[in-house]
Parts: sequence; structure tokens; C-alpha cells
Amino acid sequence: MFKKFIKRPVLAIVISVVIIFVGMLAIKQLPISQFPQIAPTTVNIFIAYPGASSDVLVKSTLIPLETSINGVQGMRYIASDATSAGEGTLRIIFEPGTDPNQAVVRVKTRVDQVMPLLPELVQREGVIITPVQPSMLMYVNLFSENKGSDEKFLYNYAYTKIIPEIQRIDGIASAQILGSRKYAMRVWLKPDRMRAYNVSAEEILEAMEDQSILARPGRLGRSSGKQAQSLEYVLVYQDRYNEPQQYKDIIIKANEEGEILTLGDLADVELGSEFFDIYSNLDGNPSASIVLKQTFGSNGSDVIDLVKAKLDELEIDLPPGIDYKISYDVSTFLDASIDQVVHTLRDAFILVAIVVFLFLGDWRSTLIPIIAVPVSLIGAFFVMQLFGLSINLITLFALVLAIGIVVDNAIVVVEAVHVKMEEENLSPYNASAEVLKEIGGAIIAITLVMVSVFIPISFMTGPVGVFYRQFSITMAGSIVISAIVALTLTPVLCAMLLKNNHGKGRKKTPINRFIDWFNKGFEKITGRYIKILDKIVTRRIITFGLLIAFCAGIFFTNQVLPAGFIPNEDQGMIYAIIQTPPGATLERTNEVAKKLLKICEETEGIESVSSLAGYEIMTEGRGSNAGTCLINLKPWSERNNSVHEIMEELEEETKDLGAIIEYFEPPAVPGFGSSGGFAMRMIDKTNDTDYQEFERINNNFMAALKEREELTGLFTFFAANYPQYKLKINNKAAMQKGVTIGKAMENLNILIGSTYEQGFIRFGRFFKVYTQAAPEYRGMPSDLRKLFVKNEEGEMVPYSAFMTMEKSLGPNEITRYNLYNSAAIRGLPAPGFTSGDAIKAIQEVAAENLPRGYDIAWEGLSYDESRRGNESIYIFIIVLVFVYLVLAAQYESFLLPLAVILSLPAGVFGSFLLLKLLGLSNDVYAQIGVIMLVGLLGKNAVLIVEFAVQKRREGASIKEAAIEGSRMRFRPILMTSFAFIAGLVPLVLASGAGAISNRTIGGSAMGGMFLGTILGVIAIPGLYYLFAKMADGKGLIKNETAEPVSEEIVRTYEDQFAMKKEISALRERLQKFISRSKKNKKE
Repeated sequence: MFKKFIKRPVLAIVISVVIIFVGMLAIKQLPISQFPQIAPTTVNIFIAYPGASSDVLVKSTLIPLETSINGVQGMRYIASDATSAGEGTLRIIFEPGTDPNQAVVRVKTRVDQVMPLLPELVQREGVIITPVQPSMLMYVNLFSENKGSDEKFLYNYAYTKIIPEIQRIDGIASAQILGSRKYAMRVWLKPDRMRAYNVSAEEILEAMEDQSILARPGRLGRSSGKQAQSLEYVLVYQDRYNEPQQYKDIIIKANEEGEILTLGDLADVELGSEFFDIYSNLDGNPSASIVLKQTFGSNGSDVIDLVKAKLDELEIDLPPGIDYKISYDVSTFLDASIDQVVHTLRDAFILVAIVVFLFLGDWRSTLIPIIAVPVSLIGAFFVMQLFGLSINLITLFALVLAIGIVVDNAIVVVEAVHVKMEEENLSPYNASAEVLKEIGGAIIAITLVMVSVFIPISFMTGPVGVFYRQFSITMAGSIVISAIVALTLTPVLCAMLLKNNHGKGRKKTPINRFIDWFNKGFEKITGRYIKILDKIVTRRIITFGLLIAFCAGIFFTNQVLPAGFIPNEDQGMIYAIIQTPPGATLERTNEVAKKLLKICEETEGIESVSSLAGYEIMTEGRGSNAGTCLINLKPWSERNNSVHEIMEELEEETKDLGAIIEYFEPPAVPGFGSSGGFAMRMIDKTNDTDYQEFERINNNFMAALKEREELTGLFTFFAANYPQYKLKINNKAAMQKGVTIGKAMENLNILIGSTYEQGFIRFGRFFKVYTQAAPEYRGMPSDLRKLFVKNEEGEMVPYSAFMTMEKSLGPNEITRYNLYNSAAIRGLPAPGFTSGDAIKAIQEVAAENLPRGYDIAWEGLSYDESRRGNESIYIFIIVLVFVYLVLAAQYESFLLPLAVILSLPAGVFGSFLLLKLLGLSNDVYAQIGVIMLVGLLGKNAVLIVEFAVQKRREGASIKEAAIEGSRMRFRPILMTSFAFIAGLVPLVLASGAGAISNRTIGGSAMGGMFLGTILGVIAIPGLYYLFAKMADGKGLIKNETAEPVSEEIVRTYEDQFAMKKEISALRERLQKFISRSKKNKKE
């Protein structure tokens, strides 16, 4: 079938060149990301209700929205958060793969159904719905070392000059400046003067609304169809007021005597900020903190490049003394990880070449299989593009592992050509032609086995399924291309490059001496190997003893090997979450953040720190006692400490700062939660939450969790001891004074809570006008008694006449999960334990300690990990069954494939053993390595069984066939296996970015390949002997063929080709005979 390529070398070369060409084109077009798109689609809803407490926000807005949205098509769960800053957030998490645009449409349809039920102010502020990745894409600080530039200026410069430019970048879902220092006209009312002049807050708002207006007087001389006029005039009126003095001049009252009362007599007016609820600093300098999030499905790397280009463009126009710094972006870790993998590719390529040279003995023989590597790897990118994959860590790992695999087929061909030249003294051309005839079927068989491992797992769903699919398609693509190269280009190169120097003397160079010494040693090892086989092949007790030992080893190592999901890598960033006591002021929290900053400056390995007082990144909630520091570490090559060592040092240094400070890493997978570690909720399903009782249960639960050795860094923001005052109005007394409850509360909403009724345009942007009592009139609870409200008769009535206050405690922030009140809990697995151990420990504590009506729920990456169960076992069984069926079809036997399948436990045991020795866990990367071992070790077994079947058909006994097959394939198996192992060495020794995943997938594959190969070459012949004896002379029907199907296909094609050649020769002879007969007749 493939012999014609030897006669058409240009065609064979062109096939490989075309494969490289289309692969190079695909590389240019493939998107680059850290991981494949496994994060679930998330739709975010933001609600603002200025002045509302968290409880009011939940009852007035969140509950109606949640009830309406709950159960929307494709939803996993819904989580919400409300703070006493008057802001709420709902996150609707959909199943992975849900179209984000469809998800937004579904959510908006549900939101529209309840919009009329929401408070008027919420409707006016707007319910903002966006599809986002929940984790940060970038964190940018606009900062100033100039004392004249404060946070207000920096915020508004970013708001007017930078944010609009970034928002237009394709792939940016949200560009948000943390806090709200946006310009606002602040009208600071003076209640004592208002009382003296008998003016209410409502009257002031009415005056502002009447006099600061947008007017539309119309046009003079507009055509009427009755009278012609040569000119028309547009009437204009001044815009809304946008200067403080204009607002001060607003007339509140005037009389006929010419007396005028202006707003300036009752209030101070200034151009201030909307809110003052977040302090933002970068290394101690004031800053505006910009958080960027990407749209779902966008290419993070491309978006970051566009943002950086835009920031460079905007930097030219920055005012003197102002600069920006990118404190965090996911591409830093991504680029470092990809660079690490690329270096690993290079090192693996070199090591594989060395091993191949060692076994083959000359540079010509080494060059041929090495050429197959770039062809197969580059061609795999074209396969990736066909299936819609991306260049990510998973597909790059597949290519690293493929280096040691794609040389296999080429090595088998080259080794067989050398054997033919040595044993039959053939020329390289004839030897290559003969080898193709003999092992073409074997190459097809081992390719089928390798690919059959990856076909079933490519149909898996869910986050883990996406990992497997990306890995399997990349690996299968490179293997198929390597088979094509081995059957086309490799024989041609053998015919062109090799020389038959067997039996001839070679120059006594140091390299040749070493290779001769190696070959002699290998021949001795082969001889001893054959002697061992001769003694044990027929002894079933040894074969089954080895098999039982491997299975027992798997069982015991699996018991002690920790389970995991996706490991947290050192991403060069730490989140420090600050929690000061309930009721602590923003300034107090900011002081703690400043102290933490000073400690970080003295800690080795830390490059910069961004601090935020009043904001916590976990639930994206705001509160005066909450804070976050984003600690940016130095590049991996510039520091000696790992992220965990730095976190431990900071924990020790900051334990006495007067606040709870916990440290977390960014999420293991961007888009899967807001931080690393585990994320969960304790939920109250009683639907009648007593917040004090809920806090008691939550504290008891946290205390029980802290007793478990598997857990550390436990943290919750839920607290129901935030100081509050409950207002009680005596309705009878109020009505007697002519005051309604609604009017009394609305007046307080203006004076204490603040409100806005209009806005203005300045710097080309819209800003709001806020009216509120000046700070000195609302600092203490006793100040409330000094406030007045105007009754129906126009008299000023003190609140003390009908209102009392009762001190109480309550939550500042309320979080909900699937319509239930909840407490968000975060934590980390303790050193030596995995996330799987942590989840199991939490489930046990919850079962033992939570009372009836309370439960736990998971979110982020923990949601998927908690639902995995024994998924990896099912995957492994499916793969084995699929491989078994392929082999059964290949050998026309249901027994012989068992010789291949039962040789695999040795590899699985080796994989688990090395993972345990390296201190790693059985996570997704390890399981990918184990599944790949099924194909690799199955290929080794196929090489022996395939040749043994050939020998058996030629008349050898089953024992002779088993031993001869093992002898003939011993060198190629060890060569290909050790070439693969050599390619894994850089992965196992990896450090820096992505080191854990490198070491896990490398260790899993290396341990399994080494032990599986060494023990497999001993066990496989015995297994073949056992099952060949059982199958010998037996079949499902009479005259059943025993020839392997791949060899039958190759042989049939060769026979047809030979027959066509003979027929063509006969026709040629017949034509010559006919033409000669005609010539004789004429004569």
C-alpha cells in the first residue's frame, strides 16, 4: 500500500511540507489562553439603592429579582450580595457552554417582569445586566506621587479620559473604578438654619428642580403654512447649573419687599464626590483602582495586549506627576507558563534526540525519526484549529508529551530497516520496501490503539471533559500525523540517508567506542531477558502473581495518595482580605491597610501593594470594616520564596494588627470564582432568618471547621453584630403633630441617607447633584433628635416629639444563595492536603454540626469538584473497554486483547507511586497522564503481541512466538519508552510558573512509563502465552481468519497491487505477441 511512496520521494516530502505549512498557518490564527474555556457563563446584575440598608435592599429588590430569575434555563445557581452602602449584586451562574448572549436575554426577560415592583429610585439608577468573567482580567492603578493630586482628581481623570477608551476595546465586559469618587455637586444642608427659616428639605429640592433645568423653548418663525418668513430663530436657554456658585444663588424664598433667601444661606455647596467609601493607594500613594473584566469567550491574551497598547497611547497625555501601573494581569502568569512549556519542549526535543542517537548509533538514523517530531507537532496545530481548540496549557502539555510518542513509529521503521540490512544484507532501498510490507500493519495497529484511547474521552462534558477533550484531540492529531509520516516520509528518508555499514569496521572515535560498548551491554541484557522469559513465560502463577501485586499496589497507593482537582499555581499575586471589628470606621480600616503595606515593603519577594479600604474582593461587597490588599510579587526568576512561603511569613507578621487578615491566591482557573482555595456557603433553609441566631450557628460551624487539620485560612465576612439603631415612630403622636410616617422617613432619607434628583454636564460627562445634611449634623445618634420635619400646617416638628431609637445589632452585608440567606466562607487546604481533602472534611463537619434547616452549598471551582465523585474511574473503564474492542477487532479474538489490557496495572501503579514520592496529588493532570499511559503501554504490548501472532501463523509454537516477539521488539520498546521518559525529565524538574501542573503530568507519565515498561516486558509474554493457549484453535465460526485486520488490509492491497502489476505485464507481453504475429503475416 505504502511502497509506492518509496518510488515517489518528492510526493512523500511534499506531504510533510504541506502538513507543516497548514500547521504554521493555524498557529497564527489560533487563540491563546491559560486554559480552555471551562468557566461557566456568568451574568452579573448590579443594583444601586442609595441610603438603603442591606436588609432593606434584600427585601425591596433582591428577593423580587431572585424569585423571578430563579430557574431560568441553563442556570446552575444564583448568588447575591447586599451591603449597607446601598449596593447589591446578583450573579447568575449558568452551565459551561451556555451562550452568554442567550443567557443575558433570558435573565433580562425575567428582570423585566418585576421591574415595576422595584423601588422608583432603583429603577431610576438602573438595573445593569452584563455577561462577565467573575475574576479579574487586569488591575490598573492610576497613581500620583504629587501631593496636589488626590483620589478625587485621579478617579475623575480616569473616569473621563481612560475608562471610555478602554470600554471600547473588544473583549472588555466591564471597566470599573473601585469606589465612587466621581464628581458630584454636594449640597451640604444646615438643618439649624433650615429650621430658623422654616424651610424643609423637600422645598429645597423643589427649588433646585425648578431653577436648574434643561429647557426647550422651541423656534421662532417656524413654518406654519399660512405666512412666509425669511428667517427662523432657535430659542435656547442656559444649561443646568454646573458651578457651585450657581447653586448657591438658587432662590428658595422671596417676598414683595425684596427679601431673598438663597440656597447659599441654608447650605454649603461644593464640587465634591458622590461617595467617600473607599480609600485606594498604591505603595502609599493615592490612586484610582481600575478593575477590568473580560467578556465571556473572548481571548484574554489578545484583550490584554489591546489594553496595554491603549494605555501606552493614553500615557502621552497624562498630567505631570501622574502615571499608571498594571498591578495584576492574568497574562503575566500565562506568558510565564507558556514560556516554561516552550522551554520544556526544547529541552525534551534535545533529550529525546540523545536517547534515539544512543540506541540507533549514528546521526543519519537519529535524524530520520527526529524529523518526524516537528512535522507531527506543527501539523497538530491544524487539527486543533479544525476542532475549534486554542493554544493553552493543556494543549501545550499534550505537545510536550507527544514528543516522546511521535518518534515511536519512525523509530520502529528505522530499527526494522537496520535489522533487514543486517540479517539479509539488503540495500537501504530494498530494506525499506520490505519493512513497509512487514510492519505497515503493525504501525496502523499501534496508531489505532493510541487513538482509540483518546476518542471516547473527547466526548466528555463539563469542565474536566473540556480538559480531556483538548488534550485528547491534540494528542490524537499528532499521533495520526506521525503515523502518516512514518509510512510516507520515513521510508523515503531511510532509502536516501541510511547506509548498510553492518559488518564493516567503523572509525574508533570516542562516541563510536561508547556506542559499541552500549550495544554490547544491551545485547547481554537482551540475552538475560530471553533466559528469564524462557523460565517464566509458561508459569501462570508468576504471571498472575505479578498482576495481583500490581493491583494491590494500585489499591494501597491510591489510599494514601491525596485527591485533587485543578491545583493552585504560584501566579505571582496574593489577595490579603482585611476585616476590622464591626462598626469600625473607614479610616480605621485604612490605617490597618497602611500598616500591612509597610510590612510588605520589608518582605522579600514583594514588588508592589495596592490597598483598598472599604472594599473586599471575595464577594465584591463594600463596608467600612472591609479591606483588600493586592500584593504583587516579583517575577519568579527574581525571588527565592514561593507564594505559600510569603503568605506564611505575612500571616506571622500581621497577626497583631488589630484586624483579621487572611491571605488567598487568585483562582486556579480564571473565571472560576474570585480567589483560590475553596468557596462555599452555609445556608439557612428555614426562610425565617434570625440574624443573631444565624451568626451563632455560623460561628459554631467555623469553630468546628478550624479544628480540622485539613483546613486553614478559614474566613467569613458574615457578622450580625454591626451596631445599628432601630427607629420607632409613635404613629399616633406623629399624626397629632400633622406628620405622616412616609414624610418623616423621606425627610431622613434626604438629610441622612442623601438623595439626588437631577444632574449636570461637565467635562463632557454626566454628574449627579446630591443633597444631604452636612457631616457635623449627622455624626452621632443624638443628632437625630435635633432634626426637624415640616408638618401639614407648615410648622417644623422635632423628631424627638414622635420618634425614639433603640440600639441593636445586625448585619452590614447580607449574602444569599439560591433564594436562601447564607454566609460566604472561604478557606484553603492545609499544607499536605488537597482541595479534595478539604471538601470531604467540610462535608463531614456539616453533617455532624449543622442543625436541621441548615445546609452547605458550593460555588466556583468547588461546585464542580464536589460533584465529581468517581468520575475518573468511569473514564478509565470506558477507555479500557474502547481499547479492548479495537484490539478484539484487530486480532479477531476476544481473548488475545486481554494480554494487552492486563499489562496496564503495572503502569498505573508506577504512576501513583511516583506521584506519592514527589508529594503531588491525583488531580486532573495526573489522570490525563494515566489515561495517556493506557495508549503508550498498550502500544508496547501490541508490538510484542503483533509480532508473536505473526510468528504463530508462520508455524512457531505459542511459547516460541511469545519469546521471539519479545526478543524482536525488546530494543524498539525500550528505545521508544526511554525516549518518551527523557522527554518528561524537564517537566518533572520544572520550577517557577506552572511548576505544579508540569511536575504532576510529568511525574504521572514518567512513573507509569518507567515501571510499566520494565515490568511490562516481563509480564506481557506470559499474558500472551496464557490467552493464546486459551484461544488456540477456537473460533466463533469455522474457517475464521486469525490474521490481524490491519495486516490483512495491507496484505490485500499489496496482493492486488502485485496482481495488477502481473496483469499489466501479461497485457504488455500479449500486445507484443499480437504485434509480432501481425508482422509475420504481412511478411
